[in-house]
Amino acid sequence: MGFLGYLNIPVSGMTAQRLRMEVIAQNVANATTTMTEDGGPYVRQVTLFNEARSFKNFDTRKHSFGEILNKTLAERREIKYRGVLVTAVVKDDQTPLTPVYDPSHPHADEDGYYYLPNVDVAEEEMDSMAASHSYENNYAVYETLVSMAQRALSMGK
Repeated sequence: MGFLGYLNIPVSGMTAQRLRMEVIAQNVANATTTMTEDGGPYVRQVTLFNEARSFKNFDTRKHSFGEILNKTLAERREIKYRGVLVTAVVKDDQTPLTPVYDPSHPHADEDGYYYLPNVDVAEEEMDSMAASHSYENNYAVYETLVSMAQRALSMGK
């Protein structure tokens, strides 16, 4: 991968964090939705990330990152770093819904309870701040890489 190919790494991080922010916004928007198209209350969604890199002729299960750094430059060129990958957006089925007793509510069951989503707005706000900071950090890395590339090009003049 050429030098400018490494720009894909922070860009993938920014893209992943932008998607994470969209999911968080969806959670906050539905924090009081008691009935969805599926027939139940809204269930919080979570974004799952995975490292995105590929190797040619190099088994990552057998070697640690430290061992990779100790490889020769020619061997390390076989590693293709691609950044971060959003593997899925899944429902948070582990956190329970909040039961509310109100027999007059249109979505109440036969026992008089309806259920609020398992969305904690304060937790979503914290996740939002973390996603925002991660986005900004990836942008700073991107800016640094672009600056380094510009300086390298100006050296050749």
